[in-house]
Amino acid sequence: MDPPASEVTQLLHAWCQGDARALDQLAPIVESELRRVAQAYLSRERPGHTLQPTALINEAYLRLIEWTTVEWRNRAHFYAVAAKIMRRVLVNHAMSRGSQKRGGEAVLVSLVDSETAADPEDAEIVALDTALEKLARFDPRKSQLVELRFFGGLTAEQAAEVMGSSLRSLNREWSLTRAWLFRELRGESG
Repeated sequence: MDPPASEVTQLLHAWCQGDARALDQLAPIVESELRRVAQAYLSRERPGHTLQPTALINEAYLRLIEWTTVEWRNRAHFYAVAAKIMRRVLVNHAMSRGSQKRGGEAVLVSLVDSETAADPEDAEIVALDTALEKLARFDPRKSQLVELRFFGGLTAEQAAEVMGSSLRSLNREWSLTRAWLFRELRGESG
């Protein structure tokens, strides 16, 4: 059973104040939540994806514990930052795989085999990241919503908590944002 949000918030505050024991108590909670998010995200990927949940969790966790100067407002704030970090890890992984395919550690492939050598999932992650950057320029809130739901694996209720919104308003925003992203990723204007 997950600890109450207030307990996580208290541990975050204690950790920011330099209490090493708070980090010891926080680590298994964070690891459990990051594992849930990573497994949910990677379950949508193709079988044999080169980034395994444990590697994604470890990378995100290592980056998170470096954030010792952040004044964590609450558990929701912490998981919003975790979602952003997981997005960066996934995008960096996809981009590095793409650069390797364009010459880094090149493998010769026949023209017949070249179609199977492409990795559309990596391209989709990079395209989504590009679309989210574009969205953030004119509506950072909607970009954050996608980040929380897609990369962070948060439910609508959890995302509403993070964003300080009612569930009804958030669901309305989510519908509009998904429609915009669909058009953007298909290359349609408007």
